[in-house]
Amino acid sequence: MAALVYFRKITEDPNAIVYSFGEDPSAMTRHLTMDKNARKSQPDDGNIDYLFLKASRKINSMYEQASEWPERGMSVS
Repeated sequence: MAALVYFRKITEDPNAIVYSFGEDPSAMTRHLTMDKNARKSQPDDGNIDYLFLKASRKINSMYEQASEWPERGMSVS
């Protein structure tokens, strides 16, 4: 089974970034908040599912590669 997640940065402050994410780039209805210092995220709806984990891991992976938080992206597996 293939898994696909899109994400886009919504807001950022010195400590955290909020991303929207979802399976369709035109309907990213969920949000996650990334703690920039700890590099840990939490889903705003409290639902720690595969889609949330996939988005969070890809965001962290892109940060490791570029040393900056991504504006948007996607992950497919």
